[in-house]
Amino acid sequence: MIEKYKKENANDVVFNLEYNSERQHLIIPEYGRHLQKLIDQATAIEDVEQRNKAAKYIIQVMGSLNPHLRDVPDFQHKLWDQLFIMSNFKLDVDSPYPIPSREVLQLKPDVLKYPQNYPKYRYYGNNIKYMIDVANKWEEGEMKNALVLVIANHMKKSYLSWNKDTVKDDVIFEHLYELSDGKINLLQSSEELLNTTDLLRTNKRISNKITPAVQPKIQNNKNIKGVGKSKPFQKNNNQK
Repeated sequence: MIEKYKKENANDVVFNLEYNSERQHLIIPEYGRHLQKLIDQATAIEDVEQRNKAAKYIIQVMGSLNPHLRDVPDFQHKLWDQLFIMSNFKLDVDSPYPIPSREVLQLKPDVLKYPQNYPKYRYYGNNIKYMIDVANKWEEGEMKNALVLVIANHMKKSYLSWNKDTVKDDVIFEHLYELSDGKINLLQSSEELLNTTDLLRTNKRISNKITPAVQPKIQNNKNIKGVGKSKPFQKNNNQK
């Protein structure tokens, strides 16, 4: 009986499949297709009063998706802007906020100019070069000498953070002379920089402060079953 029923009613069954690729494009997909249809229906209403009521109802529906922000004034402004955008700027209703324009929406921000610096001694960083340029503009005197000495000590500290071996002060002075375009020359001076041992101890102290922040992540990886553990060697019974 079932097979007979299927054969007799096979031509009466019609499947109307609708694919998303064949549907209308959603301007803001987060709100879904049903809300887009409501906006299209409101746009097609000829009576102005009924169209305004429909727009306010749609705003309430949009706000219900984020109830904790529904009564915030700035959020209400955002909802009205999205309503006009989703209507493709065809909805003609009274808005409590300025109606956005298509031209403003399509404006592109200015391209950010990223600094393209390729220093020769990268372990010093770009800030050292800026500090050296500032020191070059200062007048000769105690203040400038103190600043130059601070820059040289910081250069030595940065050098040791990447190169763990000891470094002579003459090497730092040569780099400082080169980076300052020959305007700062400490090669013939009697100035002495901070002790290498003290700087290494300072770098180690800073490294120890950073390590505890990373340690929980390492511990979590160890707690994962099978990670970081090796199976004990099991001797085969056949082996002597």
